[in-house]
Amino acid sequence: MSDLICVGSVAGSFGVRGEVRLKSFCAVPEDIELYSPLTDETGTRRFPIVLTRAIKNGFAAHLGGVETKEEADALKGLRLYTQRNRLPSLPDDEFYHTDLIGLEVFDTGGTLLGKVISVQNHGASDLLEIGGATLKSPVLLPFTQAAVPTVDLDQRRIVADPPEGLF
Repeated sequence: MSDLICVGSVAGSFGVRGEVRLKSFCAVPEDIELYSPLTDETGTRRFPIVLTRAIKNGFAAHLGGVETKEEADALKGLRLYTQRNRLPSLPDDEFYHTDLIGLEVFDTGGTLLGKVISVQNHGASDLLEIGGATLKSPVLLPFTQAAVPTVDLDQRRIVADPPEGLF
């Protein structure tokens, strides 16, 4: 498991004074400010952040070292990370998305279905995007207790009971 967890991303500039549009991936979106300073994915660039106001789909924020609109524009798409140990512990039935990506997915009979490519959420609940050599295209598996009864992070595997006809 990675020591860095992605908690947000820069969606572009906001205004002309170097503010950025910040998307928060935290359960409580405002909590992203609590983990400041954030880093890039390598952990080498550090960005102290200050949220200035809520805007549509995120926040306007100041990132340390960003003074102009051009500097803010250059950071568009930057994913922002914090150390895992700075985040709250999760209950047994909750997981950070980064911990699920790459896990092998088996059916209840032990047949390998594929690997988790990504975790998506389109409003209702999380979906695991499963890909693999035996699949023509990725499959979206509902991440529910019924469809995914077992997640074993120690063994890096998931046991799934997918709806009929999904795989």
